[in-house]
Amino acid sequence: MRRILLTALAMVSWSGSVWGQAAAPPGSQAELVKTLLERIDKLEQRVNDLEGKLACPSPPCEPAVRAARALEGGVAAKQAAGVQNPSPMPEHEQRPPLAGEQSTFPSMQIRGFADVDFGATDQPSIFNLPVTNPKTNSGFALGQFVLHISSPLSSKVSFFGETSFTAQTPTVSNQPYKLDVERVLLRYDYNDAFKISFGKYHTPVNYWNTAYHHGLWLQTTIARPEMIKFGGQFLPVHFIGVLGEGEVPSGPLGLNYQVGMGNGRSTDIARAGDFGDINNNRAYVVNLFSKPIHIPGFQIGTSVYGDEITSTSAAFPRTRELINSAHIVWIHETPEFLAEFANVRHYVPQTGQTFNSQGYYIQMAYRLPWFDKKWKPYYRFEHIHLPVGEPIFTISSSNITNFEGSTAGVRYDITDFAAFKAEYRNTQNGGAGQPRYNGVFLQSSFTF
Repeated sequence: MRRILLTALAMVSWSGSVWGQAAAPPGSQAELVKTLLERIDKLEQRVNDLEGKLACPSPPCEPAVRAARALEGGVAAKQAAGVQNPSPMPEHEQRPPLAGEQSTFPSMQIRGFADVDFGATDQPSIFNLPVTNPKTNSGFALGQFVLHISSPLSSKVSFFGETSFTAQTPTVSNQPYKLDVERVLLRYDYNDAFKISFGKYHTPVNYWNTAYHHGLWLQTTIARPEMIKFGGQFLPVHFIGVLGEGEVPSGPLGLNYQVGMGNGRSTDIARAGDFGDINNNRAYVVNLFSKPIHIPGFQIGTSVYGDEITSTSAAFPRTRELINSAHIVWIHETPEFLAEFANVRHYVPQTGQTFNSQGYYIQMAYRLPWFDKKWKPYYRFEHIHLPVGEPIFTISSSNITNFEGSTAGVRYDITDFAAFKAEYRNTQNGGAGQPRYNGVFLQSSFTF
Protein backbone atom coordinates (compact mmCIF):
# COMPACT_ATOMS: atom_id res chain seq x y z
CA MET A 1 0.00 0.00 0.00
CA ARG A 2 2.84 2.40 0.88
CA ARG A 3 4.57 1.71 -2.46
CA ILE A 4 1.31 2.29 -4.37
CA LEU A 5 0.84 5.67 -2.67
CA LEU A 6 4.43 6.67 -3.33
CA THR A 7 4.05 5.62 -6.99
CA ALA A 8 0.96 7.76 -7.31
CA LEU A 9 2.79 10.69 -5.68
CA ALA A 10 5.71 10.30 -8.05
CA MET A 11 3.33 10.05 -11.05
CA VAL A 12 1.71 13.34 -10.07
CA SER A 13 5.13 14.95 -9.73
CA TRP A 14 6.28 13.53 -13.02
CA SER A 15 3.08 14.48 -14.85
CA GLY A 16 3.57 18.07 -13.73
CA SER A 17 7.04 18.11 -15.19
CA VAL A 18 5.92 16.80 -18.60
CA TRP A 19 2.62 18.72 -18.86
CA GLY A 20 2.22 20.31 -22.25
CA GLN A 21 5.23 18.56 -23.72
CA ALA A 22 5.02 16.53 -26.90
CA ALA A 23 5.11 12.74 -26.75
CA ALA A 24 8.62 11.59 -25.95
CA PRO A 25 10.54 8.95 -27.93
CA PRO A 26 10.47 5.38 -26.51
CA GLY A 27 14.05 5.71 -25.26
CA SER A 28 13.24 8.89 -23.35
CA GLN A 29 10.18 7.21 -21.78
CA ALA A 30 12.31 4.34 -20.50
CA GLU A 31 14.72 6.82 -18.89
CA LEU A 32 11.82 8.66 -17.26
CA VAL A 33 10.41 5.41 -15.85
CA LYS A 34 13.84 4.53 -14.46
CA THR A 35 14.14 7.98 -12.87
CA LEU A 36 10.64 7.63 -11.46
CA LEU A 37 11.42 4.28 -9.84
CA GLU A 38 14.62 5.67 -8.31
CA ARG A 39 12.65 8.58 -6.88
CA ILE A 40 10.10 6.14 -5.40
CA ASP A 41 12.90 4.19 -3.70
CA LYS A 42 14.36 7.40 -2.24
CA LEU A 43 10.95 8.56 -0.99
CA GLU A 44 10.29 5.16 0.60
CA GLN A 45 13.69 5.23 2.33
CA ARG A 46 13.00 8.73 3.62
CA VAL A 47 9.61 7.66 5.03
CA ASN A 48 11.33 4.78 6.84
CA ASP A 49 13.92 7.15 8.28
CA LEU A 50 11.22 9.55 9.48
CA GLU A 51 9.30 6.73 11.12
CA GLY A 52 12.48 5.58 12.88
CA LYS A 53 13.13 9.07 14.22
CA LEU A 54 9.58 9.33 15.51
CA ALA A 55 9.95 5.99 17.30
CA CYS A 56 13.34 6.92 18.79
CA PRO A 57 14.28 10.63 18.80
CA SER A 58 17.99 10.15 19.50
CA PRO A 59 20.41 7.54 18.15
CA PRO A 60 21.43 4.89 18.84
CA CYS A 61 17.83 3.77 19.22
CA GLU A 62 17.92 0.03 19.79
CA PRO A 63 20.52 0.01 22.61
CA ALA A 64 18.60 2.77 24.36
CA VAL A 65 15.36 0.84 24.07
CA ARG A 66 17.00 -2.30 25.43
CA ALA A 67 18.50 -0.34 28.31
CA ALA A 68 15.19 1.34 29.09
CA ARG A 69 13.41 -2.01 29.15
CA ALA A 70 16.07 -3.50 31.41
CA LEU A 71 15.93 -0.46 33.68
CA GLU A 72 12.17 -0.72 33.86
CA GLY A 73 12.52 -4.33 34.96
CA GLY A 74 15.15 -3.38 37.55
CA VAL A 75 12.97 -0.64 38.98
CA ALA A 76 10.03 -3.03 39.15
CA ALA A 77 12.19 -5.51 41.05
CA LYS A 78 13.28 -2.87 43.54
CA GLN A 79 9.72 -1.63 43.99
CA ALA A 80 8.50 -5.15 44.69
CA ALA A 81 11.39 -5.57 47.14
CA GLY A 82 10.68 -2.42 49.05
CA VAL A 83 13.20 0.05 47.71
CA GLN A 84 11.56 3.25 46.56
CA ASN A 85 14.38 5.45 45.36
CA PRO A 86 15.26 7.54 47.20
CA SER A 87 13.11 7.10 50.30
CA PRO A 88 11.85 4.17 52.34
CA MET A 89 8.30 4.06 51.05
CA PRO A 90 6.15 0.94 51.52
CA GLU A 91 7.23 -1.94 49.35
CA HIS A 92 3.73 -3.19 48.62
CA GLU A 93 2.49 -0.19 46.67
CA GLN A 94 1.10 -1.45 43.42
CA ARG A 95 1.46 0.26 40.05
CA PRO A 96 -1.94 1.60 38.93
CA PRO A 97 -3.21 -0.16 35.80
CA LEU A 98 -2.40 1.50 32.50
CA ALA A 99 -5.09 2.56 30.08
CA GLY A 100 -6.74 -0.52 28.65
CA GLU A 101 -5.44 -2.84 31.36
CA GLN A 102 -7.83 -4.87 33.49
CA SER A 103 -7.18 -5.14 37.23
CA THR A 104 -7.60 -8.59 38.74
CA PHE A 105 -7.64 -9.34 42.46
CA PRO A 106 -5.76 -11.00 43.93
CA SER A 107 -2.77 -10.79 41.60
CA MET A 108 0.29 -12.33 43.24
CA GLN A 109 3.84 -11.42 42.24
CA ILE A 110 7.01 -13.10 43.51
CA ARG A 111 10.54 -11.69 43.52
CA GLY A 112 13.58 -13.56 44.68
CA PHE A 113 17.02 -12.56 45.97
CA ALA A 114 20.13 -14.58 46.77
CA ASP A 115 23.86 -14.13 47.26
CA VAL A 116 27.02 -16.24 47.47
CA ASP A 117 29.92 -14.96 49.60
CA PHE A 118 33.60 -15.56 50.19
CA GLY A 119 35.61 -14.24 53.11
CA ALA A 120 39.24 -14.35 54.19
CA THR A 121 40.21 -12.67 57.46
CA ASP A 122 42.83 -12.86 60.19
CA GLN A 123 40.01 -12.96 62.75
CA PRO A 124 39.41 -16.56 64.02
CA SER A 125 35.91 -16.88 62.58
CA ILE A 126 34.01 -16.81 59.29
CA PHE A 127 31.71 -13.81 58.82
CA ASN A 128 31.87 -13.19 62.59
CA LEU A 129 30.13 -16.51 63.32
CA PRO A 130 31.63 -19.06 65.73
CA VAL A 131 33.07 -22.19 64.14
CA THR A 132 34.19 -25.52 65.52
CA ASN A 133 37.80 -24.96 64.45
CA PRO A 134 38.98 -21.51 65.60
CA LYS A 135 41.76 -21.58 63.00
CA THR A 136 39.24 -21.59 60.17
CA ASN A 137 39.22 -18.03 58.89
CA SER A 138 38.36 -18.25 55.20
CA GLY A 139 35.85 -19.94 52.95
CA PHE A 140 32.66 -19.67 50.94
CA ALA A 141 29.21 -19.17 52.45
CA LEU A 142 25.72 -19.21 51.03
CA GLY A 143 23.89 -16.02 51.91
CA GLN A 144 20.19 -15.58 52.46
CA PHE A 145 17.70 -16.91 49.94
CA VAL A 146 14.82 -14.43 50.08
CA LEU A 147 11.35 -14.40 48.56
CA HIS A 148 9.20 -11.27 48.36
CA ILE A 149 5.50 -11.91 47.75
CA SER A 150 3.09 -9.09 46.98
CA SER A 151 -0.53 -9.07 45.89
CA PRO A 152 -3.15 -6.33 45.52
CA LEU A 153 -6.44 -7.47 47.04
CA SER A 154 -8.40 -4.48 45.76
CA SER A 155 -7.66 -1.01 44.41
CA LYS A 156 -6.86 0.12 47.98
CA VAL A 157 -5.90 -3.04 49.89
CA SER A 158 -2.63 -4.93 49.35
CA PHE A 159 -0.58 -7.71 50.93
CA PHE A 160 3.18 -8.07 51.23
CA GLY A 161 5.29 -10.87 52.66
CA GLU A 162 8.99 -11.58 52.95
CA THR A 163 10.55 -14.96 53.82
CA SER A 164 14.22 -15.82 54.22
CA PHE A 165 16.21 -19.06 54.31
CA THR A 166 19.54 -18.68 56.14
CA ALA A 167 22.31 -21.28 56.37
CA GLN A 168 23.12 -22.30 59.96
CA THR A 169 26.42 -23.37 61.52
CA PRO A 170 26.43 -26.80 63.22
CA THR A 171 27.15 -25.23 66.62
CA VAL A 172 23.99 -23.11 66.38
CA SER A 173 21.43 -25.56 64.98
CA ASN A 174 21.08 -29.14 63.81
CA GLN A 175 19.08 -27.86 60.85
CA PRO A 176 21.10 -26.76 57.81
CA TYR A 177 18.77 -23.82 57.11
CA LYS A 178 16.64 -21.52 59.21
CA LEU A 179 13.31 -20.30 57.88
CA ASP A 180 12.15 -16.86 59.03
CA VAL A 181 9.07 -14.79 58.28
CA GLU A 182 10.77 -11.41 58.01
CA ARG A 183 7.77 -9.30 57.05
CA VAL A 184 4.08 -9.94 56.55
CA LEU A 185 1.54 -7.14 56.42
CA LEU A 186 -1.82 -6.04 55.11
CA ARG A 187 -2.21 -2.41 54.08
CA TYR A 188 -5.12 -0.10 53.32
CA ASP A 189 -4.43 3.02 51.24
CA TYR A 190 -7.06 5.62 52.02
CA ASN A 191 -5.21 8.41 50.22
CA ASP A 192 -1.70 9.87 49.98
CA ALA A 193 -2.09 11.46 53.41
CA PHE A 194 -3.14 8.33 55.27
CA LYS A 195 -2.27 4.66 54.81
CA ILE A 196 -2.55 2.08 57.56
CA SER A 197 -1.13 -1.42 57.77
CA PHE A 198 -1.06 -4.33 60.21
CA GLY A 199 1.61 -6.99 60.57
CA LYS A 200 5.36 -7.40 60.92
CA TYR A 201 7.67 -4.69 59.58
CA HIS A 202 11.24 -3.57 59.48
CA THR A 203 11.16 -0.94 62.22
CA PRO A 204 11.30 2.60 60.77
CA VAL A 205 13.86 3.54 63.42
CA ASN A 206 16.41 4.67 60.84
CA TYR A 207 16.81 5.04 57.08
CA TRP A 208 18.76 1.88 56.20
CA ASN A 209 16.37 -0.52 57.89
CA THR A 210 13.42 0.50 55.71
CA ALA A 211 15.28 1.32 52.50
CA TYR A 212 17.34 -1.88 52.17
CA HIS A 213 15.52 -5.05 53.11
CA HIS A 214 16.60 -8.68 52.90
CA GLY A 215 18.20 -9.28 49.53
CA LEU A 216 21.73 -7.86 49.49
CA TRP A 217 21.56 -7.01 45.79
CA LEU A 218 19.44 -4.03 46.84
CA GLN A 219 22.24 -2.29 48.75
CA THR A 220 25.56 -0.98 47.48
CA THR A 221 27.76 -2.79 50.04
CA ILE A 222 28.12 -6.44 50.98
CA ALA A 223 27.10 -6.03 54.62
CA ARG A 224 24.75 -3.75 56.51
CA PRO A 225 26.18 -1.29 59.06
CA GLU A 226 26.98 -2.89 62.41
CA MET A 227 24.37 -0.77 64.23
CA ILE A 228 21.49 -2.14 62.12
CA LYS A 229 22.74 -5.56 60.98
CA PHE A 230 20.31 -8.48 60.81
CA GLY A 231 20.58 -10.44 64.03
CA GLY A 232 22.09 -7.42 65.77
CA GLN A 233 20.84 -5.97 69.03
CA PHE A 234 21.81 -2.31 69.00
CA LEU A 235 18.63 -1.20 67.18
CA PRO A 236 15.37 -3.19 66.95
CA VAL A 237 15.22 -4.49 63.39
CA HIS A 238 11.66 -5.85 63.45
CA PHE A 239 8.35 -4.55 64.78
CA ILE A 240 4.93 -6.24 65.04
CA GLY A 241 1.82 -4.09 65.26
CA VAL A 242 0.06 -1.31 63.40
CA LEU A 243 1.66 1.45 61.32
CA GLY A 244 0.13 4.62 59.93
CA GLU A 245 1.95 6.68 57.32
CA GLY A 246 1.46 9.28 54.65
CA GLU A 247 2.41 12.62 53.18
CA VAL A 248 2.04 15.92 55.00
CA PRO A 249 0.89 18.89 52.83
CA SER A 250 4.11 20.90 52.80
CA GLY A 251 4.71 22.04 49.24
CA PRO A 252 8.32 21.64 48.06
CA LEU A 253 9.49 20.26 51.44
CA GLY A 254 7.92 16.87 50.78
CA LEU A 255 7.23 15.99 54.43
CA ASN A 256 6.24 12.42 55.32
CA TYR A 257 5.37 10.67 58.57
CA GLN A 258 5.23 7.14 60.00
CA VAL A 259 3.63 6.37 63.38
CA GLY A 260 3.45 2.86 64.79
CA MET A 261 2.56 0.90 67.92
CA GLY A 262 3.10 -2.77 68.68
CA ASN A 263 5.19 -5.45 70.34
CA GLY A 264 8.72 -4.42 71.21
CA ARG A 265 11.82 -6.52 71.76
CA SER A 266 11.46 -10.11 72.85
CA THR A 267 13.43 -11.87 75.61
CA ASP A 268 16.13 -12.16 72.94
CA ILE A 269 16.40 -8.46 72.18
CA ALA A 270 17.61 -9.21 68.65
CA ARG A 271 14.13 -10.50 67.81
CA ALA A 272 10.64 -9.05 67.90
CA GLY A 273 7.67 -10.46 69.79
CA ASP A 274 6.16 -12.52 66.96
CA PHE A 275 4.38 -14.79 69.46
CA GLY A 276 3.20 -11.84 71.59
CA ASP A 277 4.66 -9.09 73.75
CA ILE A 278 6.64 -10.13 76.83
CA ASN A 279 5.08 -7.38 78.96
CA ASN A 280 2.08 -5.05 79.03
CA ASN A 281 3.96 -2.05 77.65
CA ARG A 282 3.61 -1.57 73.91
CA ALA A 283 6.49 -0.16 71.94
CA TYR A 284 5.96 2.94 69.78
CA VAL A 285 7.83 4.54 66.90
CA VAL A 286 7.52 7.94 65.21
CA ASN A 287 9.45 8.74 62.03
CA LEU A 288 9.41 12.13 60.27
CA PHE A 289 11.37 12.86 57.12
CA SER A 290 11.56 15.38 54.30
CA LYS A 291 12.19 14.71 50.59
CA PRO A 292 12.53 18.13 48.92
CA ILE A 293 11.12 17.92 45.42
CA HIS A 294 13.82 20.19 44.02
CA ILE A 295 16.66 17.90 45.20
CA PRO A 296 15.98 14.45 43.74
CA GLY A 297 17.27 11.65 45.93
CA PHE A 298 17.80 13.81 49.01
CA GLN A 299 16.19 12.95 52.35
CA ILE A 300 16.63 14.16 55.90
CA GLY A 301 14.72 12.89 58.90
CA THR A 302 14.52 11.87 62.54
CA SER A 303 12.79 9.14 64.52
CA VAL A 304 11.92 8.21 68.11
CA TYR A 305 11.38 4.69 69.44
CA GLY A 306 10.27 3.77 72.96
CA ASP A 307 9.84 0.43 74.72
CA GLU A 308 10.22 -1.39 78.03
CA ILE A 309 12.65 -4.31 77.95
CA THR A 310 12.08 -7.32 80.19
CA SER A 311 15.20 -9.46 80.45
CA THR A 312 15.89 -12.36 82.81
CA SER A 313 19.60 -12.21 81.94
CA ALA A 314 20.14 -8.60 83.01
CA ALA A 315 20.90 -7.55 86.57
CA PHE A 316 17.63 -5.59 86.59
CA PRO A 317 14.68 -7.24 84.82
CA ARG A 318 12.96 -3.98 83.77
CA THR A 319 14.70 -1.36 81.66
CA ARG A 320 13.08 1.52 79.79
CA GLU A 321 14.48 2.12 76.33
CA LEU A 322 14.34 5.36 74.33
CA ILE A 323 16.04 5.61 70.93
CA ASN A 324 16.57 8.89 69.09
CA SER A 325 18.02 8.80 65.60
CA ALA A 326 18.64 11.11 62.66
CA HIS A 327 19.69 10.61 59.06
CA ILE A 328 20.69 12.57 56.00
CA VAL A 329 21.03 10.78 52.67
CA TRP A 330 21.44 11.65 49.02
CA ILE A 331 20.84 8.61 46.80
CA HIS A 332 21.88 10.11 43.50
CA GLU A 333 24.47 7.54 42.34
CA THR A 334 26.78 10.43 41.43
CA PRO A 335 27.26 10.73 44.32
CA GLU A 336 25.63 8.47 46.90
CA PHE A 337 25.87 9.67 50.50
CA LEU A 338 24.39 8.20 53.67
CA ALA A 339 24.96 9.30 57.27
CA GLU A 340 23.02 8.14 60.33
CA PHE A 341 23.32 8.58 64.09
CA ALA A 342 21.42 6.87 66.91
CA ASN A 343 21.46 7.30 70.67
CA VAL A 344 20.07 4.39 72.69
CA ARG A 345 19.06 5.44 76.21
CA HIS A 346 18.44 2.79 78.87
CA TYR A 347 16.90 3.90 82.15
CA VAL A 348 16.82 1.52 85.15
CA PRO A 349 13.88 2.48 87.44
CA GLN A 350 15.21 0.42 90.34
CA THR A 351 18.40 2.48 90.62
CA GLY A 352 17.53 5.68 88.75
CA GLN A 353 20.60 5.22 86.51
CA THR A 354 20.65 6.25 82.86
CA PHE A 355 23.02 4.84 80.22
CA ASN A 356 23.46 6.31 76.72
CA SER A 357 25.03 4.31 73.88
CA GLN A 358 25.82 5.88 70.52
CA GLY A 359 26.22 4.45 67.06
CA TYR A 360 26.78 6.07 63.69
CA TYR A 361 28.07 5.45 60.18
CA ILE A 362 29.02 7.54 57.16
CA GLN A 363 28.97 5.95 53.71
CA MET A 364 29.97 7.46 50.36
CA ALA A 365 29.84 6.00 46.87
CA TYR A 366 30.12 7.23 43.30
CA ARG A 367 29.08 5.49 40.09
CA LEU A 368 31.88 6.02 37.58
CA PRO A 369 30.89 7.50 34.21
CA TRP A 370 33.10 5.09 32.24
CA PHE A 371 32.65 1.44 31.22
CA ASP A 372 28.87 1.76 30.77
CA LYS A 373 28.55 3.09 34.34
CA LYS A 374 28.87 -0.39 35.79
CA TRP A 375 31.54 0.37 38.44
CA LYS A 376 30.69 1.93 41.79
CA PRO A 377 33.46 2.34 44.41
CA TYR A 378 32.43 3.07 48.00
CA TYR A 379 33.73 3.67 51.51
CA ARG A 380 32.10 3.45 54.95
CA PHE A 381 33.25 4.36 58.45
CA GLU A 382 31.21 3.25 61.47
CA HIS A 383 31.44 3.41 65.23
CA ILE A 384 29.54 2.10 68.28
CA HIS A 385 30.21 3.25 71.85
CA LEU A 386 28.83 1.58 74.99
CA PRO A 387 29.14 3.20 78.45
CA VAL A 388 30.62 1.30 81.38
CA GLY A 389 27.94 -0.65 83.26
CA GLU A 390 25.43 -0.66 80.38
CA PRO A 391 22.66 -2.98 81.73
CA ILE A 392 21.40 -4.54 78.47
CA PHE A 393 24.16 -4.55 75.85
CA THR A 394 26.85 -5.89 78.18
CA ILE A 395 25.06 -9.04 79.39
CA SER A 396 26.47 -12.43 78.41
CA SER A 397 23.85 -13.08 75.71
CA SER A 398 24.54 -9.77 73.96
CA ASN A 399 26.53 -9.60 70.73
CA ILE A 400 27.24 -5.86 71.01
CA THR A 401 30.63 -4.41 71.90
CA ASN A 402 32.43 -1.15 71.37
CA PHE A 403 33.09 -1.23 67.66
CA GLU A 404 34.99 0.72 65.03
CA GLY A 405 35.34 -0.25 61.41
CA SER A 406 36.31 0.96 57.95
CA THR A 407 35.11 -0.63 54.73
CA ALA A 408 36.41 0.12 51.23
CA GLY A 409 35.01 -1.68 48.24
CA VAL A 410 33.65 -1.63 44.72
CA ARG A 411 30.44 -2.85 43.14
CA TYR A 412 30.30 -4.04 39.54
CA ASP A 413 26.87 -4.48 38.00
CA ILE A 414 27.19 -7.54 35.79
CA THR A 415 23.66 -7.00 34.48
CA ASP A 416 20.69 -4.95 35.62
CA PHE A 417 19.79 -7.81 37.96
CA ALA A 418 23.14 -9.14 39.21
CA ALA A 419 26.17 -7.54 40.86
CA PHE A 420 29.64 -8.51 41.99
CA LYS A 421 31.10 -6.79 45.08
CA ALA A 422 34.57 -6.80 46.63
CA GLU A 423 35.43 -5.29 50.04
CA TYR A 424 38.35 -4.76 52.36
CA ARG A 425 37.47 -4.31 56.05
CA ASN A 426 39.48 -3.19 59.04
CA THR A 427 37.61 -3.62 62.33
CA GLN A 428 38.16 -3.40 66.06
CA ASN A 429 35.85 -5.00 68.62
CA GLY A 430 35.97 -4.16 72.32
CA GLY A 431 37.40 -0.66 72.22
CA ALA A 432 40.88 0.79 72.65
CA GLY A 433 43.65 -1.71 73.30
CA GLN A 434 41.89 -4.56 71.47
CA PRO A 435 43.41 -6.02 68.28
CA ARG A 436 42.32 -4.83 64.86
CA TYR A 437 41.40 -7.39 62.23
CA ASN A 438 41.67 -7.26 58.46
CA GLY A 439 39.53 -9.10 55.95
CA VAL A 440 38.75 -9.39 52.26
CA PHE A 441 35.19 -10.28 51.27
CA LEU A 442 33.61 -11.06 47.90
CA GLN A 443 29.96 -11.39 47.00
CA SER A 444 27.82 -12.24 44.01
CA SER A 445 24.25 -11.03 44.59
CA PHE A 446 21.27 -11.06 42.26
CA THR A 447 17.51 -10.78 41.95
CA PHE A 448 15.16 -12.84 39.84
